[in-house]
Amino acid sequence: MIMFQELPKIYLYRDFIDFRKSINGLSALVEQEMELPSTDGSVFVFCNRNRDKLKILYWDKTGFALWYKQLERDKFKWPANINAEQMVLSEQQFHWLLSGFDVVGHQHVFVESYC
Repeated sequence: MIMFQELPKIYLYRDFIDFRKSINGLSALVEQEMELPSTDGSVFVFCNRNRDKLKILYWDKTGFALWYKQLERDKFKWPANINAEQMVLSEQQFHWLLSGFDVVGHQHVFVESYC
């Protein structure tokens, strides 16, 4: 399944979230805490405390879409000790994260703080 024809900016939300949050709660988090527009086509990636689940929120021009991935035996290599509130990943790093690789150990990880 191809989620995107051209991958936009990809933001990792630094803190773990309560996975009861769905589209409305996650988009509010993006708008209020990250101070970013949730409908500009950017991709927002969230992780649970156990690091075995990801939620990916994005706007696809007709509405929000929410993608969910759960690992059965492993944990996502979620970045630790990030001083900024959010990280911006390249498309390659996004695919590495989804495949279970450490994105911080690779080049081109951009760290941004909230505006």
